[in-house]
Amino acid sequence: MKPSALQNMTTITTQLEDVFHADVLPALPHSAITLLQLSQNPESGPADFSKPIEADPGLMGQVLKFVNSSYFGFSREIMSVQQGLTLVGTRAVTNFALWNAVFSVMPNPKFGPFDLKALWQDSLRRALFARELGHTLKLENAEDLFAGALLQDMAIPLLLKELPEQYKILVERRAEEGRRLSGLEKEIFGWDHADASAMLAQQWNLPEEFVALIAQHTKLDELLESGPEKQGPACVALASLLPSCSDDGWDEYRMFISGFSELTDLTPDVLREVFQTVDADTTEFAPILSLPLPKRTLVDYLQD
Repeated sequence: MKPSALQNMTTITTQLEDVFHADVLPALPHSAITLLQLSQNPESGPADFSKPIEADPGLMGQVLKFVNSSYFGFSREIMSVQQGLTLVGTRAVTNFALWNAVFSVMPNPKFGPFDLKALWQDSLRRALFARELGHTLKLENAEDLFAGALLQDMAIPLLLKELPEQYKILVERRAEEGRRLSGLEKEIFGWDHADASAMLAQQWNLPEEFVALIAQHTKLDELLESGPEKQGPACVALASLLPSCSDDGWDEYRMFISGFSELTDLTPDVLREVFQTVDADTTEFAPILSLPLPKRTLVDYLQD
């Protein structure tokens, strides 16, 4: 029997701890962790979720700005957090709070051409895609897929900051050899950024479901071989193959289309509809998060 993603991650924890020692790991705000824990309890309601948000004035202001944004288009201004949670939904607000928390604690490594905002830009589009595909496939955990895809690359800024020389070589090899970063990381370190992000999620005591989604996002082939029970994690892994929002080309297009065809029995027209929804949601969400719009839409790539 194959070991689980979490078991695989545990075997390399000692090596990662050499990089992610206590002085390096940022602390996730308690309010965000509390919201995530509440989201795992089906009996939690808007009143429960409003308490940790209202206890964090900065987060409360961001949440009210979020629920009053043009994305939701309410005719009247929402004045209370609980009202916003009732109208928008606890999942949407929790995902936003998680985004806001992670974005605020990650350092900018000042690494060559690396752009921290571009990473969050990519993470947002991948999260929106994973959730939309999950809904299209009628998966029960579609909202969890948003969080899993959102956080899949969150350790990269820390890795670039702590291992700049090693990653300079990896980035150069990636450009020269056309290989995925995760494969080069495995070759050099014995672990990849998925393992590092999953370890960080564990350090923050995030739900195990999220840790597993993060840990498996570079293992699309294994997930596809596992059949329908791994459709959710495969959606997150497939999202990792989307083009970067700052790139003109899509190097992993064929790999994406092959994975999509194996994962689903959906037609190309349905994929176009999924992309159209993701493009529209990205256009609405990016300004709320102070992010630039992608250089090209996903539908643009299909037209090529």
